[in-house]
Amino acid sequence: MLSLHLLRQDPERVIKALSKRNIDAKPIVDKILLINEQRREIQNKTESRKAESNKTAKLIGGLVLDGKTSEVNEIKNKTASIKKELLILEKRLLDLESKEKEILLSLPNIPHSSVKQGSSSKENEIISTWEKTHEKSIDGLIPHWDLASKYNLIDFERGVKVTGAGFPIYTGNGARLQRALIQFFLDKNTQEGYMEIQPPYFVNEDSSFGTGQLPDKEGQMYHIQNDNLFAIPTSEIPLTNLFRNEIIDESELPIKMTAYSPCFRREAGSYGKDVRGLNRLHQFDKVEIVCITNPDNSYQRLDTMVNHVAGILKDLGLQFRVLRLCGGDMGFTSALTYDFEVWSAAQQRWLEVSSVSNFETFQTNRLKLRFRDKNNKISLAHTLNGSALALPRIMAAILENNQSPDGITIPAVLHKYTGFKIIS
Repeated sequence: MLSLHLLRQDPERVIKALSKRNIDAKPIVDKILLINEQRREIQNKTESRKAESNKTAKLIGGLVLDGKTSEVNEIKNKTASIKKELLILEKRLLDLESKEKEILLSLPNIPHSSVKQGSSSKENEIISTWEKTHEKSIDGLIPHWDLASKYNLIDFERGVKVTGAGFPIYTGNGARLQRALIQFFLDKNTQEGYMEIQPPYFVNEDSSFGTGQLPDKEGQMYHIQNDNLFAIPTSEIPLTNLFRNEIIDESELPIKMTAYSPCFRREAGSYGKDVRGLNRLHQFDKVEIVCITNPDNSYQRLDTMVNHVAGILKDLGLQFRVLRLCGGDMGFTSALTYDFEVWSAAQQRWLEVSSVSNFETFQTNRLKLRFRDKNNKISLAHTLNGSALALPRIMAAILENNQSPDGITIPAVLHKYTGFKIIS
C-alpha cells in the first residue's frame, strides 16, 4: 500500500510513476488528497471539541461547591451539546477514514525507475539468455503430456476423476522426480543462507491482505467460508506474515527464508492449448525464497536473488532467459520484477518458471513490518520474493528437452535425489 506521506509530499511523482502502468492516476490521487484534507480537518476539530469538553467538565465540581447551580446547569447543557457534536464528527471521521483507505488500496505499487512503460508482456525487456550446448535435437519431439503418459509419470485423467482439471496425479518415477526437484531446490536455497521454514498452507484474511492478495486477487484464491481461511497461492504469504506487526532490530537483517509448499490457484477462465498438461494448474508445488531487508541494500539483494535462480537453472541444464517486466505486465504489489522463462523444446515456446520481485515498502506498510536502526529510528523494511522454483513447467522442460530414442535423461545434479539417471 502506498503511503499517504508520499502522496502528500510528492503526488506528481506518484502520478508520473503509475503512468508506466498505463494508469491515469491524477483523478484518484486528487480524490485521496481531498479526502485526506477533509479527514485531517475533522480530526483536528474533533480533538479540539474533546479538549473543550474536558476543560468545561472540570469546572463543574468547583461551581457545585460554590453553590452556583445556574452556572452548573449552563455548563452541563454546553457539555451535552459538545457531546452531540462529537458523535456527528466521529461518525464523519470514520466515514472519511474508510473512504480514504478504500481508495488508497486501489492504487498499485509505483514502478522502479528502471521499469519501462508498456501495456503487455510483448513489451517486456529481455535482459539475458542462457543456453547449454546440447547435441543436435532429434526430429518429432513429443510434448510432456504425451511423455508423461508414455512413461507412466503423470496421470491427468485420474486427477480429473478424483478432483477436476488442473489437479494432476504424479506416479512412479514422476512422483520421485517431483520430490527430487523439491529437495534439490531446498538444498540450493539453504546452502545460500536461506532458513528453511515449513509454513501452514492456509492463512487468515489479515495475512492475505498484508502481502497484497486481498483485495486485488480475491477471485483467484480458494476460500473456506466457514473458517474464513484461504488456501495459499504461494508460500510468500505465510513467510512474509511471520513478521507482521513486528519491529526487527537492524542487526537481524536480512532475514532470508525458503519454503516448499503446494500452491492453490483458481485460475478462473484459463483454457486452451497454452494451459494443457503442466502448463497451468490449480494445484502445484513450488519452492519459494523470501527476503526482508534494509531499504539501503534491497536492490543489491534483488540482483543476488536473480543470480541465485539463474544458477539453479544452469545446474539443471535448461535453456532460459530473464526478462524485466514492463509497467503494464507487473503484479499489483511489485516495484520491479524479473521473470525467468525456460525453453520448451516440444512446444516451441517459452514457459515462465519464476518471478523475482522487490516490493519495497508496499507490503510492509500493510504489514506494519518495521526495523529499528542503530540510532533507534524506526522505518519500514523492504520485502522481496522469488520462485526457486515453481515445479510444473520445470518438470515439463526437463521431460521435453532431455528426451531421446532411449528415454528421458535426468540432469546429473538430480541423480543423488532420484536414484536413477534415465527414465525409459
